[in-house]
Amino acid sequence: MPVNLPVPDPASLHPVAGVRLGIASAGIKKPGRRDITLIELAAGSKVAGVFTQNRFCAAPVTVCKQHLQNGDIRALAINTGNANAGSGEEGIRRAMQTCAAVAEMFAIKPEQVLPFSTGVILEPLPIDKILPALPDAKADLAPDHWSEAAHAIMTTDVVAKAASALAKIGGKTVTVTGIAKGSGMIHPNMATMLGYVATDAAVSQAVLNQLVKEVAEISFNCVTVDGDTSTNDSFILIATGQSGNAEIDDAASADCAALKAALSGVSIKLAQAMARDGEGATKFMTVQVEKGRDRAECKQVAYAIARSPLVKTAFFASDPNLGRILAAIGYAGVADLDVDNIQVYLGNVLVAEKGGRAASYTEAQGAAVMKEAEITIRVVLNRGRAEATVWTCDFSYDYVKINAEYRT
Repeated sequence: MPVNLPVPDPASLHPVAGVRLGIASAGIKKPGRRDITLIELAAGSKVAGVFTQNRFCAAPVTVCKQHLQNGDIRALAINTGNANAGSGEEGIRRAMQTCAAVAEMFAIKPEQVLPFSTGVILEPLPIDKILPALPDAKADLAPDHWSEAAHAIMTTDVVAKAASALAKIGGKTVTVTGIAKGSGMIHPNMATMLGYVATDAAVSQAVLNQLVKEVAEISFNCVTVDGDTSTNDSFILIATGQSGNAEIDDAASADCAALKAALSGVSIKLAQAMARDGEGATKFMTVQVEKGRDRAECKQVAYAIARSPLVKTAFFASDPNLGRILAAIGYAGVADLDVDNIQVYLGNVLVAEKGGRAASYTEAQGAAVMKEAEITIRVVLNRGRAEATVWTCDFSYDYVKINAEYRT
């Protein structure tokens, strides 16, 4: 079961002025499954995105990048059950067919539509199922269908992922609401999953382009489940401009800082939800690396720990075999790391210092912390002022079962 991850209350998700969402069933993988989502955006909305750096990127990722260069995006189309990845030129053609069909329904151009797919790789996109379902999704459009959309984009997720926040910007109340999916094949090389965060704030395109990268870096780029970067990762930031605030065109302004805080807060909740709902997860783990020379080396060490199968299986077993953490720090790739200066904590318990086991540490202390559902690993490098935090989960028997049976 997901670790301390409640089902989001639909009433807690604030509608975003200028955004409507509609859901439908195409039966792509399972009959009756609601697996199609349409998101309609008001005219004048700004959209920015970051995508997977996997070289085998999916056809919809390629199309999205092209369409975002044109600007003036008015609709998003999302399907689950099929990734449309490893599909060659035919995959591009089918993604464009989806865009064309959505464009016809909304009387817009195909390049004003962004397509997204998630599911099984190396199988043709069943366009014959998707196209007939699109009118039903359009008929279902409503501003308060965030919860329904969060459920419709799930694959192996157990719990839908959605979050919302309000902020005061320029004397106006600004809304931020987002949804995401992700439970396995989660490791950042951009942002790891499908994520959509919308705000009614007015933001210039240049600032939004900067914000999407900065927000991804401190949220979706800080989560790993299994070390596998998906072919379809996409994080989209939408600003409809309908809150009435003066347009934010200065990335260094107080208004931009307030908006970034709200966007980051929602995105961090969504990112953490992925680790809490990691396939087969029983533990939610926070890895904090402090006092590094720069953020990059702190993340390098944090990810070495967070993606280690040996560390993750030890946490599943509640076994304080903590030498595995030291090994991960050592092979993280920081060439001039002085291990004699490093301190390692499990929760508030000092485990290692001066190159070895802390004199005060007892295995009973470690075992007590390991039994908790939420655990923090803290590594103090003592070589600078930088820090980084990564979220992950353990590896259980169910992780193997879920992925072994993924297509059955």
